[in-house]
Amino acid sequence: MTKICFIGGGNMATSLIGGLIAQGQAADSICVSDPNQDQLDKLAKDFSVKTESDNIKAVADADLIMLAVKPQVMKQVIEPIADAIPQSALIVSIAAGINLYSFEKWLGKERAIVRCMPNTPALIQLGASGLYANGNTSDEQKKLAEEVLSAAGIVQWVEHEKDIDAVTAVSGSGPAYYFLLMEAMIDAGVELGLSRETAAELTVQTAVGAAQMAKQSDVDAAELRRRVTSPGGTTEQAINTFEGAHLRDIVKAALKSANDRSGELAAMLGEK
Repeated sequence: MTKICFIGGGNMATSLIGGLIAQGQAADSICVSDPNQDQLDKLAKDFSVKTESDNIKAVADADLIMLAVKPQVMKQVIEPIADAIPQSALIVSIAAGINLYSFEKWLGKERAIVRCMPNTPALIQLGASGLYANGNTSDEQKKLAEEVLSAAGIVQWVEHEKDIDAVTAVSGSGPAYYFLLMEAMIDAGVELGLSRETAAELTVQTAVGAAQMAKQSDVDAAELRRRVTSPGGTTEQAINTFEGAHLRDIVKAALKSANDRSGELAAMLGEK
């Protein structure tokens, strides 16, 4: 079975480990390295995976190495282990803002590397991740990366590395947009006379139901909206208000800002 090493044992790594174990990955084929011994003890207790405080020992015989550390410390974490990583290993990064040029400079240009942009619903195995691989990554390795990351939700490959910035803007940051809309709906419901508890329950369940309908439907979101919007009805009045306030333009501007910031962070955190 594929030997998987996680460098970093935080929330995202924990969610992936839990998903992999649930899918049948053998616990003894997974190793986690982290400087926090309490976190390692918890992972060993919860999942029976191997743990290691020495990154060099952790990566020694790995087939896939998942880099799950913060972007700000990525360089100082991976440069010391570069020579210890097997040449045949696939390296997957789930850190935002570190581009392939930086990884190839720190690890070697011959390495097979996949960049992944996950999002926080991965913590409950409902994530959405965008993937991009460098030219050294084989089809078999791409399939392996997809299988591992699908343990936390859906995955989508993108054609160009710069598309990872767009993935960051759409799905990486996306959960916060929905949370903001839910906040606004709950507050509006309270102003209309509902208790905060009732407004929250109705808002969250409506979000869940709408998402499931969009997921399961054979038509797009625009058609689903039209089907709910009866001429002259209450929904039409609300939609007209949204359109009059230029909601679409606001969303476009917001996502462009996130996309641009993702590129700026890559320039700040990576190699020039």
